[in-house]
Formats: sequence, structure tokens, C-alpha cells
Amino acid sequence: MRNIGIDVKPPVKSCNDKFCPFHGSLSIRGKILEGKAVSIKAKDMVIVEREYLHHIKKYMRYEKRRSKIHAHLPPCLGVKEGDSVKIAECRPLAKTISFVVVERFGE
Repeated sequence: MRNIGIDVKPPVKSCNDKFCPFHGSLSIRGKILEGKAVSIKAKDMVIVEREYLHHIKKYMRYEKRRSKIHAHLPPCLGVKEGDSVKIAECRPLAKTISFVVVERFGE
């Protein structure tokens, strides 16, 4: 098991996925975000929805916004729909995938 350079709990299971940051050769760089796994229907991919506040300067108020991010899902993490996950930026793995799941919080 590799040290990926950020403070996360490593998975218990092992896998032979080449895009797994723990058991493969994928390196992590850039942003680290948290969100909720909304859909895991696609193969090796999860859709993570994150909510954030956006400031509107004119009215001096905040509004809630949400965005969906596609991320690669290593099989060793065992993520289910509804789990809270931490995702980290990596190199582009597909047309829309530039993040990988690194930790599962579960609910």
C-alpha cells in the first residue's frame, strides 16, 4: 500500500486497479473536496454532489448552490449511494473524470 500524501484512512481491502491511488500508480495533486455519492450506476465511476454557498455582493447575502462531479471509484473502498466521500484531483482519466475517491465516511 502506497502513501498518497494526504491524511486519509487507507482502505481495508486491496485491489488491482491501476487507477487506484493506494494500490495502483495514480498520483494525487490539486484540490481535495468532500461531497455525497449520488449515483454509482456507471462502471468504476461515482457522481459526487457537493453543496456550497455563493456570495451575492449586491444583496450581501449567500445562496446555496450545488454541483455534480464525476470521479473514479476504486473497488477497494466499497462506496454505496448516499455515503459521504472525499475526492482528490488527479490527471484526466476520461473525458469528464479528473477526480478519484480517496476516502469513504459512510452514513
